[in-house]
Amino acid sequence: MIIDKIIELALEEDLGLGDITSDTIFSAHDKARAIIVAKEDLVLCGLPTAKEVFAAVDPKVEFKPLAQEGELVKKGGNVLELCGPVLSILKAERTALNFMQRLSGIATAAREYAAIGKKYNVMITDTRKTQPGMRRLDKYAVRIGGARNHRISLADSVMIKDNHIKAAGSITRAVEKIKSVIGHTPKIEVETTHLEEVKEALKAGADIIMLDNMTPEEIIRCKKEIAGRAIIEVSGGVNKDNLEKYCQTGVDVISMGALTHSVPAKDLSLKIVEYIK
Repeated sequence: MIIDKIIELALEEDLGLGDITSDTIFSAHDKARAIIVAKEDLVLCGLPTAKEVFAAVDPKVEFKPLAQEGELVKKGGNVLELCGPVLSILKAERTALNFMQRLSGIATAAREYAAIGKKYNVMITDTRKTQPGMRRLDKYAVRIGGARNHRISLADSVMIKDNHIKAAGSITRAVEKIKSVIGHTPKIEVETTHLEEVKEALKAGADIIMLDNMTPEEIIRCKKEIAGRAIIEVSGGVNKDNLEKYCQTGVDVISMGALTHSVPAKDLSLKIVEYIK
């Protein structure tokens, strides 16, 4: 399973040949209880992954969630209790926290952006601009936050982008080639950058038209031209500060790389709270 591979690589990266500090101070008989605490407000995400991390290091570590996946946790809230060998808890600590912090950051942003989209009946989705190797987890966090996924891989749907168009010679040629090979069942999305490309995409029979890096004013003009003949997706240059303005144009979908490529991780901390004899 791909998540198992991600966890294995992360642990290998962090542990190397062992934990020289913990291995020197503690023995396998030393046990403790620890708590993971939210250091800021966040939408909690990554509990299943953290559970797999601790299990991979030591199945004897007891894993007790104190909050639910997708729950809004306030600063200072306890999210997880761990009990077991000190060595195992400390060896899994950073890897588990790294996953939880990144995924909680994405889920928190997704919750905020999806709420803005909901006000205008606009679907907010992610893109393929994810951390290399982490796409499944990144996109999982987007869903936990309440936003939606775009393509997970290039095999998921037809999207004719600028380089396809340039190499094929035109939007029309690219669409014709796709239709001649894959038939009528899959939807065809075409990326456009100005009104004339929108007109060509419509004439060629595109099902979804992406308006790429356009201003809200340009989008409104293109929306009038499309007039319900295709699903309208907006992408490029959309961020937290201008999302509402883009939603107000009345498009169907806004895809945001900002959901995954630059979202700040949320701060979580593991604290040993009790030594168990």
